[in-house]
Amino acid sequence: MRVSAKSDYALRALIEITQRWMASDPTVVSAEELSRAQGIPHGFLQGILADLRRAGVLSSQRGQSGGWKLAVDPNNISVADVMRAVDGPIVSISGVRPESVDYNEQAVVLQRVWIAARASLRDVLEHTTLTDLAKGKLPAGVERRSRDEDAWQARVQGS
Repeated sequence: MRVSAKSDYALRALIEITQRWMASDPTVVSAEELSRAQGIPHGFLQGILADLRRAGVLSSQRGQSGGWKLAVDPNNISVADVMRAVDGPIVSISGVRPESVDYNEQAVVLQRVWIAARASLRDVLEHTTLTDLAKGKLPAGVERRSRDEDAWQARVQGS
């Protein structure tokens, strides 16, 4: 799985916004402030924030004291929701969703591999919310996976 810069930046910006929301800070956050806080290129971040607004994750306020704020409770926004908002489907094969890939009979088993991989990703990404990230406390199953020593080991071809 490759996580795009868009998804990574979106989640980092949303952690900043969610932490303010949790602190009951009613002010909006400017894109400039988010950019500085997370080291995200400002122009790139603007497009990401617009994607998140179109997806209903954020709302914007115009004007001198304008900026961005959550449009919904962060407990109801998963990592998967954010990734889909900025990048589309979590798993695709050459731009096609796994259930729609058309293989010949010798390779059709691959479709089941892609479906299983998507299910595993969903198990982590759909059960981790913005609130979890902002608190730095992952759901038990995700935490358990992240503490598995083998999960931290890079694998290279042939090993």
